[in-house]
Amino acid sequence: MGTDSNRLDIIFTAAHPDDLEITCGGAIAKLVKLGHRVGMIHMTDGEPTPLGTPEKRRQELLAAADILGVAVCEVLGLPNRVLMDGPEARYALATVLRKYRPTILVGIAGRTVAASPDHYQAQLITEAARFYSQLTKWNDRFDGTEPHRVDHLILRPAPMAAERPAMPAQFVMDISDTIDQKLAAIRCYESQFPPERFERLEHYVRSVGGAEGAACGYRYGELYAVPRPIGVQDMTSPFGAWPVPASIERPQV
Repeated sequence: MGTDSNRLDIIFTAAHPDDLEITCGGAIAKLVKLGHRVGMIHMTDGEPTPLGTPEKRRQELLAAADILGVAVCEVLGLPNRVLMDGPEARYALATVLRKYRPTILVGIAGRTVAASPDHYQAQLITEAARFYSQLTKWNDRFDGTEPHRVDHLILRPAPMAAERPAMPAQFVMDISDTIDQKLAAIRCYESQFPPERFERLEHYVRSVGGAEGAACGYRYGELYAVPRPIGVQDMTSPFGAWPVPASIERPQV
């Protein structure tokens, strides 16, 4: 059973070690800086891969988690390459949610048809596990943990997904002050990104972050989507001064 001492504010989850760092690493680091208790849950260990081993990947993911500053980093132990949405996978992630009792759950959204199909299966598992986490009279399926309702689900659209998910709301997290921390966490995965490949990946990460951030006037940002409208008590609260990027700032006339 989860307790107040190990409770997390927000959990990020994805299929493989390095998925979260590449897509959400800036927001993870920023949330930690803001004082939130953040957890990272990798559904698989990511192996086998050509240059990796389970031991090496674990060293890498723990080093990356340390750079990002998260309170919890765990691997569910589901099978890589054949990850599939189904009851056992849902139970595994829901058990973690019931253990750490977060307010917010973040997953990655979209079919990455040129990359691993595990990514989309992870989205389905994430969405289902959020529902399973609250179910009563099923504690035996969740390692004896008590039901927990996760209030909010947020999805990070994969920038190279086949389709952009059409959701009622979107927002951009300003990661201008954590982009270097994000890249440092990605760099931990030496088995996956040797120098030449990392150089291309850094270009991609900075390009995506620059484009997504510029939409809201930030140097770097990460776009997130919410599968419902975002409610506000004061409609002015999200609308402070807009930091127009210098590249598009118009001179006064």
